[in-house]
Amino acid sequence: MQILEIREVTKPIASPIRNAYIDFSKMTSSLVAVVTDVVRDGKRVVGYGFNSNGRYGQGGLIRERFMRRVAEADPASLLNDAQDNLDPDRVWATLMSNEKPGGHGERSVAVGTIDMAVWDAVAKIAGKPLFRLLAERHGREADPRVFVYAAGGYYYPGKDLSALRAEMRGYLDRGYNVVKMKIGGAPLAEDARRIEAVLAEIGSQAQLAVDANGRFDLDTAIAYARVLRDYPLFWYEEAGDPLDYRLQSVLAEYYPGPMATGENLFSHQDARNLLRYGGMRPDRDWLQFDCALSYGLCEYLRTLRELEIAGWSCSRCIPHGGHQMSLNIAAGLGLGGNESYPDLFQPYGGFPDGVRVENGHIVMPELPGIGFEGKQDLYKEMRELAQ
Repeated sequence: MQILEIREVTKPIASPIRNAYIDFSKMTSSLVAVVTDVVRDGKRVVGYGFNSNGRYGQGGLIRERFMRRVAEADPASLLNDAQDNLDPDRVWATLMSNEKPGGHGERSVAVGTIDMAVWDAVAKIAGKPLFRLLAERHGREADPRVFVYAAGGYYYPGKDLSALRAEMRGYLDRGYNVVKMKIGGAPLAEDARRIEAVLAEIGSQAQLAVDANGRFDLDTAIAYARVLRDYPLFWYEEAGDPLDYRLQSVLAEYYPGPMATGENLFSHQDARNLLRYGGMRPDRDWLQFDCALSYGLCEYLRTLRELEIAGWSCSRCIPHGGHQMSLNIAAGLGLGGNESYPDLFQPYGGFPDGVRVENGHIVMPELPGIGFEGKQDLYKEMRELAQ
């Protein structure tokens, strides 16, 4: 049993949308295939992975550094003790060999992309959905029913309040009961009108979260907080720079409602510092660490241990990214839910074909691995890479 090859291709996921910080007109994503010599049901087992939106594809790092380390490793060193499956932690250690600590930037995305593909292969070799494999390994009861919310509300050329309202109404019509919109890309008064328009549209049928994408300095974050605290928001997300823990901590003095952050923290050390110094409140706030951007599931498990040490429940985690990997982690390890992009970043976002949102939840299908094969538009691109 061995990994025969790792392949990568960089794909465009460009869109004219923008948030408060970046536009997505040149956005890319890395798609990775981990090809093994294992055959199941007459087909070679191939694990797939990709990086989340908001960070560009990492083809250079993957090809020049990380896939070479796996190719040069003794194949037996990448297997579990029983020698009947890959060991994700041993593969991860090989990927990170000869890397200095710190500097959790783009390499965390490259490693996280490969790590996703490794876990997909591991679960397929075991013949189980990844969420059930994770639950078994951690002594938990898997819950295939997962909370999801609809992320959208981006700034878009010519998008007026009626278009914004129609977008949010569309999410409610598809079964969501929490929706999210962007703020910080317009003056505060204009953003307030946008928020009020959405709240008028969704009424009591749903809750609204807002996301500043790290745009604000402390004074602006507080100015927004003084306005936002009068609205019944699900959360106020990433007001300032993700590494400005003092800003996050001070902001909590002005905003009593739930806040969310963490999608741009890429290691368990960064997560630990957020919990130590960011003033996050375990009774109401939410953590959005995304395994696909932060060295993968192997590192995400270390992050969850930091939460436990700090007295947090993993049910306060609702990962960023809107991908099926985090859905499996949520169902297998008891996270609070997952982000969803119903209309954006396709074919990488969304659920397997036939999965529907009902009352803000989906039910995981019983597909081996992460379940990519159940999403035909995505699997078409994956299959082309593997062939």
